[in-house]
Amino acid sequence: MRRTSFEDMNCSIAQCLEVVGEWWTLLIVRDALFGVTRFDDFRTRLGIARNVLTQRLEHLVAHGVLTRTPYQDNPIRYDYDLTDKGRSLWLVLTAMRQWGDTWSAPDGPPVEAVHVTCAHTMTVQPVCSECGDPLTARDIRPALGPGAHTPDLLPHTPATRPEGP
Repeated sequence: MRRTSFEDMNCSIAQCLEVVGEWWTLLIVRDALFGVTRFDDFRTRLGIARNVLTQRLEHLVAHGVLTRTPYQDNPIRYDYDLTDKGRSLWLVLTAMRQWGDTWSAPDGPPVEAVHVTCAHTMTVQPVCSECGDPLTARDIRPALGPGAHTPDLLPHTPATRPEGP
């Protein structure tokens, strides 16, 4: 069953899902962040069907998340390397891992993140880029940005409700 495309939706989350929202895709990116670059290594680690892996890799290359470089000629085989766009997904994956550690790992985290500089196990903590205060979902509100195509993009909340008579 083919899913609905978010291509025309004026929403950055929808656009992200358009690229990485299919099953397996973020696990491929996770493994690429761990240093996996070859088709057979992705397939072995993930237990994914060849045709599905082929489709996901082609999609990630088409969207500039991975590059494909031949390392063998006969038969032709490729290394799949993350681009800057792909590497920037580490924060998305880290947030998902931390959520999974909190809500779905009763025996503790299967993988921990160790900060290379100080060698401590760490978590990513959201802070305001302007004032440095720690953030939770309750500390932010949506506001229309410069890329908004319609004023009806946001739900009507006290902060966004249009003024009327």
